[in-house]
Amino acid sequence: MKPADDRLGALIGLAGSLAVLLALVGLWALLAASGWVNRAFLPSPAAALAALWQGLTQGDLGGHTLATLLRMGSAWLLASALGIGLGVLIGSSRRARTWLAPTLEFVRPMPASAVMPLAIALFGLSGSMVLAVVAFGAMWPVLLATLHGLAGVHVRLREVATSLELGRAAFVWKIGLPHAMPDILAGMRLAMTVSLIVSVVGEMIASQPGLGQAVLLAARSYQASELYAGIALLGTLGFAGNALLAVAQRRLLRWQHP
Repeated sequence: MKPADDRLGALIGLAGSLAVLLALVGLWALLAASGWVNRAFLPSPAAALAALWQGLTQGDLGGHTLATLLRMGSAWLLASALGIGLGVLIGSSRRARTWLAPTLEFVRPMPASAVMPLAIALFGLSGSMVLAVVAFGAMWPVLLATLHGLAGVHVRLREVATSLELGRAAFVWKIGLPHAMPDILAGMRLAMTVSLIVSVVGEMIASQPGLGQAVLLAARSYQASELYAGIALLGTLGFAGNALLAVAQRRLLRWQHP
């Protein structure tokens, strides 16, 4: 496909996405104006936009957004480091796989919300508790992606490494991780979404500053415009984070498509 065709396809896709978004906003405005849903539960898009602007410029919405962003980013980095580290250890060492894999398989099905009471008992209702729970929930996609990528190294590459007398660390660094990078980056994108979700839940439960707390307080006080403004910001954070990681993934994997 020619570059011009690629650009045309991208423009058509962007136009289609905007059309769907505008259609959803139009349906929202129609429902709000018709009175089918009480204004206390469904404000108009204009009211939600006004509440969003006022919250960012005059209220605490900007501070809550920054708090959620920092918490999500810190937990995501921690989860990525733990997931890649454990994945490399288990994927490259038979002894580590024998010792650690059963325990990890026992812990992995547990949802982050089920671990939260234990984290509260250990850390209290604090930011450290939320960070630990978010990192726990977001680690598994990266860990499983790393294991999958290392397991998919072709047998011929392993034979080449043996012929070159590469040690285990050199094999992982020069062959294993580059081969597993597409899987790892895909796992990190999924972990970013998990980090945002669990961060919001943790902020609601632990009463920590953030968009989760702001959305919960708005819902309890029946401030529908502020509630929808917070939800819009959460969606924007998730979209922006995924888009940035998608750009980074394309740049880091340019060698796959010369």
